Amino acid sequence: MTKRIGLLIPSSNTVMEVDFYRNLPVSISVHTGRMYMEATTVEGEEEMLDSHTLPTARVLATAKPHVVVFGCTSAGALRGNQYDAQLCQRIADVTGCRVISVIESVRSELRASGAKTVVIITPYVDALNDKIKVSVEADGIKVIAIHGMGISVNFDLARPDSREIVTFVRERLGSTIAADALFVSCTNFRALSALKTLREFFHIPVITSNQAALSAVW
Repeated sequence: MTKRIGLLIPSSNTVMEVDFYRNLPVSISVHTGRMYMEATTVEGEEEMLDSHTLPTARVLATAKPHVVVFGCTSAGALRGNQYDAQLCQRIADVTGCRVISVIESVRSELRASGAKTVVIITPYVDALNDKIKVSVEADGIKVIAIHGMGISVNFDLARPDSREIVTFVRERLGSTIAADALFVSCTNFRALSALKTLREFFHIPVITSNQAALSAVW
């Protein structure tokens, strides 16, 4: 029987569903619900959460997914980890299936790695970086540095290719990282394509949003 995965993603996200269907077996199908969002800002994400998330989940539920992924890392962190858990429960009530949070999937992998310190790379503006930092540090993991590209248009988060992401990481962090792990955030960032290179270069656990979510569903 085909297993159906539902993705709830910002409407302007062009990366996450591609990463999913390229990295899942053919026995798993991917079905996407798009929550209207164009600006990757606090205000843009709040509008998405308050006005579009649950209505989109209701529509996605008609595809009868076996599991749903709330596919926005920064929106998951925006109002704190407790809110993220409550939101996932509300989505579960609407869809009738298990719901996976991307930010919780990342935090789970960081905890499993045993990391006490982490460096974070994002395409975000500082206001969203601050929320990511708070979310991760709530688990007792120290964020020793967080660097963002300052992109505030959600569609544009997908523009940097894997080479540009690796270059940005190396420019900001150098040849070694004084932390136990590296987290590259955002489901609309081509970080999964850069993952192999980053792991080979730094020789520490490297986690990306889409990689963590994929691991959680399969």
